[in-house]
Amino acid sequence: MNISTPQQRLKIGEVATLSHLPVKTVRYYEDIGLLSPNVLRSDSGYRLFDAGVLNRLAFIKRAQSLGLTLNEVKDILSVHDQGLLPCGEVKQHLQEKVEEINRKIESLIMLRTELDGILSGWNETPPQKIAVKAICPNIQTLSLK
Repeated sequence: MNISTPQQRLKIGEVATLSHLPVKTVRYYEDIGLLSPNVLRSDSGYRLFDAGVLNRLAFIKRAQSLGLTLNEVKDILSVHDQGLLPCGEVKQHLQEKVEEINRKIESLIMLRTELDGILSGWNETPPQKIAVKAICPNIQTLSLK
């Protein structure tokens, strides 16, 4: 990393302020390797970041807002850190997110249909022989043996 002049170095508090992220979050991202090419340690152990970390943090925030996990972001940044444009990797992850969302939507539609069916047949006063065997007969199917 090229951090040659003190003006180019940012302390963690400055990075947090400029990126609108808590110091704890910046520290965590650095600890799990998301910021590695943009951080050095001073002789006294302070984290010193180059200005490129701000672009990296902006990317991480945007990727997370699109539903990507930190592990997925780490994979994408790994491609970038090899000097390659990771747009293909990003596209693949986003396509997977769309598929996941579609599965969740289908599942929620099925749940809504089931709930509508239960509510449409709701019985506030079920027969006593059923009521004594169930906690809530409206949502339980019991055998009456």
